Amino acid sequence: MERLKSAVPADLRRGHDPRPPIHHLPTSHLPRRSPSLPPGHQRADRPGARAVPQGKGRAVELQGQGNACFYRREFQQALSFYSQALRYAPICSDGTDEILLATLYVNRGSTMHKLGLLEECLRDCDRAISVSPNYAKAWYRRGMINASLKNYSSAMHDLEVALSMEATSSGKSNIEQELKLILLNHRNVNGVGRSSSDRKDAGLLHTAEPHMSVLECVSTPGKGRGMTSPNDISPASLIHVEDPLAAIILKSCRETHCHYCFSEAPADVVFCPLCTIPVYCSKKCQEQAVGGISLNQDTFIKSNSNGIDLGKLSLTSTKHKAPDSKQITEHRHECGGAHWAAVLPADIVLAGRIMAQYIDRRMLAGKNSTISGPNLDLIHHYDIDSPTKKLESHIYAIVLLLCLQKYYRSDLSWKEETLSQLVLLICQVKVNSIAIVRMKSMDEGQGRTENKGYSAAGDAVMCSVEQVRVAQAIYMSGSLLNHSCRPNVHTYFHSRTLFLRSTEYIESGRPVELSYGPQAGKMNLPERQKSLQENYKFSCQCSSCSELHLSDLVIDSFRCPQSTCLGAVSELTYSRSKENFMHVSLQESDVCKLSLPHISNVDEDTKKVGKLFFRNDLDLKIDPGYCMSYRSQLDLASVVATSDRAASKINRFKELTVIDKVSEVSVTDALQSLEQIKKLRHPYSKALAQAEDIIAEAFAKIGDQGQAEKHCEESVKILKKLYHPKHIAIAHELIKLVSIKLSMGDMASAEATFAQAEAIFSLYYGPDALRILPYINVLKRTVSEAP
Repeated sequence: MERLKSAVPADLRRGHDPRPPIHHLPTSHLPRRSPSLPPGHQRADRPGARAVPQGKGRAVELQGQGNACFYRREFQQALSFYSQALRYAPICSDGTDEILLATLYVNRGSTMHKLGLLEECLRDCDRAISVSPNYAKAWYRRGMINASLKNYSSAMHDLEVALSMEATSSGKSNIEQELKLILLNHRNVNGVGRSSSDRKDAGLLHTAEPHMSVLECVSTPGKGRGMTSPNDISPASLIHVEDPLAAIILKSCRETHCHYCFSEAPADVVFCPLCTIPVYCSKKCQEQAVGGISLNQDTFIKSNSNGIDLGKLSLTSTKHKAPDSKQITEHRHECGGAHWAAVLPADIVLAGRIMAQYIDRRMLAGKNSTISGPNLDLIHHYDIDSPTKKLESHIYAIVLLLCLQKYYRSDLSWKEETLSQLVLLICQVKVNSIAIVRMKSMDEGQGRTENKGYSAAGDAVMCSVEQVRVAQAIYMSGSLLNHSCRPNVHTYFHSRTLFLRSTEYIESGRPVELSYGPQAGKMNLPERQKSLQENYKFSCQCSSCSELHLSDLVIDSFRCPQSTCLGAVSELTYSRSKENFMHVSLQESDVCKLSLPHISNVDEDTKKVGKLFFRNDLDLKIDPGYCMSYRSQLDLASVVATSDRAASKINRFKELTVIDKVSEVSVTDALQSLEQIKKLRHPYSKALAQAEDIIAEAFAKIGDQGQAEKHCEESVKILKKLYHPKHIAIAHELIKLVSIKLSMGDMASAEATFAQAEAIFSLYYGPDALRILPYINVLKRTVSEAP
């Protein structure tokens, strides 16, 4: 504890009186002004109490606004109002407000029916019936939706129930007419109603696939512990599946993604029944968030000083759970009073969830003695953090502990070292948390692709996706894998589950490594080194950061002023330190040292880009602005400024295509800017690839598929120089090219290009590719059905 106290700067210590021990800290040490709540929320003082709105008045007010929008046929706005009304609607144990809640579900369902969201509407009708089984309108609406989905048996059943409950003669007459129509359709179509297990609330199962790999935890020189395999691993092998110890959604995605499975939230979101703030995609996710972590699922939290046996650790699926295991809540401790979890940073809230798990485990086990904290066998960088970072960790730990104390009240007593354990836990989370990502479609998604097709240029869709960070989590086994800027495994997620798949042949005993974010081809060498040093406190010495590679020579380079020369002009300084090593520096600051490959192992492109590296010149030094092949000089400041201006114009052109304000003048300006970049940037540079890609997407948007195809193909050529031929980035660009070729009617070429992309996706995702990237299935079907 004294070591932690000494981390606070002396001037701050002198300015404050010593605090009492942490278990005596009064609540007055919290800021007087509580964290702000969403509009209309009041504080709930008892643990687990619902932060309720201002009675049901707010919900009724929002319902009225939704009704007004519905009658004006402003269905999107009506949907928003009904969802907000559901967020504020009170849930009373005596059932007094069940009609309001059921009515809101039916109103939102009717709105989604108008918007064509049939599955979502069906789920809202189910919810209304579960809340109020005698509500005739809910049965009627569900019957109509089932009829629209051709579930005629279910539709007839629902309407018959509605008919038996309907009190008015006009209502009964209307239902009888609908029943006659459905009976006629039922005779012509053998429709069978689907059970609730077919719906979203039932969840999706992962494709069965054997796990053949066993990984060993070993000590790696220069990297500490890491993972290897005692056996050879084939490409595309699924080597590890793991559920998180704890996970938390990022602030930027709180209203757009489910807070449990982190999938994009549907229109029929459901809310936390306690505090109404988190949103969930289904009742299943809502229930799992309240009590979805099994006692048996976590084998890594230790209440003593015994660590994990790191000699040998078998990594297969950790998705095991005893059928009668008790449940530990994930979110409930964040519901009492002000919703502090909405204010604190995500990694602090994540640390709080791990601490709450530890406390709940002890309470369920009957160990209600003093609480210290979990002993996770994870690395941290507290000792080398700056004083400012240490002080920040202390402050967050104090706030977090007070929040937890307020929830658990007098049920527990706290040890003196609890605060120090929380500080270290926060430091461990910052270093070991893994970002959960989703692939986001940038072309209005699968639905638009299915509806519009590829036959007409005016309706063309260019499939474009981007990777979006939605959450962060702690994976105990996954955290043992080391980083490489050229990883040999690919990380992806289904719901919150981590999947690791090999992307190349891995010999036995060779390190199994993933990427912590920085990758060769995506970031240049100085950026990668800086990112890893700032976030993880180490200098990367992987093959990409210790050996000379083409991608790092060209990624941000400029073209040699000699038109016939392929040499690169960089902003870095290269100087030979020994016969086979080059020092790399940026503005007189060392970046790293690279070993030079033997000339016999160098490809022709690398030789042409950097001829000087392979001459027997022991005093070789290549300054910024000089060609790596012939020492020709550029005015670096001038070309950087000109290139950046041209890139800005191309980005503005892309923005114009989004808002449909493209003119002949803007197209001409964009093409002129592209030519300027071609004259200045190296032919293999990332800036040129991005410019070609933007131009291709813009032309696809305005319907000029010939130009789109030309520029997309140029982008693909450059990416194949920056990455290895089977890199996932190339597959995504190939998919764009497939969509363009389909729009042009070039089916044979589209099929061949799709086959290349599909092979890469299979390498990275295996049989999960169609589930992780649903638009692939649409393209595959379109290609296979082509004449």
